[in-house]
Amino acid sequence: MAEDLLISQGTKEQQYQTLLPQIKGLLTGETNAVANMANICAALKEQFNFFWVGFYLVENNELVLGPFQGPVACTRIAYNRGVCGSAWAQQETLIVPNVEEFPGHIACSSLSKSEIVIPIIKDGKCIGVLDVDSQEQDSFDLIDKKYLIAILEVFTSQ
Repeated sequence: MAEDLLISQGTKEQQYQTLLPQIKGLLTGETNAVANMANICAALKEQFNFFWVGFYLVENNELVLGPFQGPVACTRIAYNRGVCGSAWAQQETLIVPNVEEFPGHIACSSLSKSEIVIPIIKDGKCIGVLDVDSQEQDSFDLIDKKYLIAILEVFTSQ
């Protein structure tokens, strides 16, 4: 697939439905994980104009910053610390409508107001997380969860 992205309009679900096959196309045949993570971040940022979208990867019992789009970010996050570390520890998606109310939230940017973090599970093991932040409170819901998980399933199948 050409490295062009068709930015769609419509409901959030319609936008994800248009984006998902494009991400599949971008990732198909590419085995380099860094390249694939970079394209996932760029596609999500371009389509939804999220404040920050990126990957943290498990390395030596902490999360280390991977490819992302947005302002500079925290480089390392401890296990079970903040939203990312908690999603990793619990191995489940966390949707945080107001990050200021999340116990132990790590404020990489004071501009981030809500967040969704999805663990990346490969061969039954959490290898990292996808972190998406918004400048607005209550930006994420079950539609985001459904499609971001689907995107990660495409990623882990490469």
